[in-house]
Amino acid sequence: MTSGEGEVTTTEGRPPRTRLIGGPGMLLVWFYGVMVVGAVSRSIYQIATEFDRAPLAYALSAVAGVVYGFITYSLVRGGERARRAALVCCAAELAGVLVVGTWTLVEPSAFPDATVWSDYGMGYVFIPVLLPLTALYWLRRARTGVTP
Repeated sequence: MTSGEGEVTTTEGRPPRTRLIGGPGMLLVWFYGVMVVGAVSRSIYQIATEFDRAPLAYALSAVAGVVYGFITYSLVRGGERARRAALVCCAAELAGVLVVGTWTLVEPSAFPDATVWSDYGMGYVFIPVLLPLTALYWLRRARTGVTP
């Protein structure tokens, strides 16, 4: 539907949501979905069975799972607000990976067991460090309407 000035709108008078899962965006959703399942299931098991062994590591894995879940939801939801929220979360995710990754190398005794972000995601084939970089690139391109 078009408004009087030729602008495309929905039946409620709002512009349609920008799709974030077209093309490579669908691959991002798939990877984030896999990371949600991996991080959340791992942290739930570890928190339930051996939390006293490495509480910081297991809590950080749970936080990573929640961040992955929110990013996945934002990508699927689409729209400018969701894109901005996903950008902020991806930047926070990247900061978390870099901080925790460096921390695990500098002070390994603080992490008697690995987190999703330990050693920059080495246990997850470095996907935790590559995924936010790729998502940030994709989301910045989605803002301009130019798909990579």
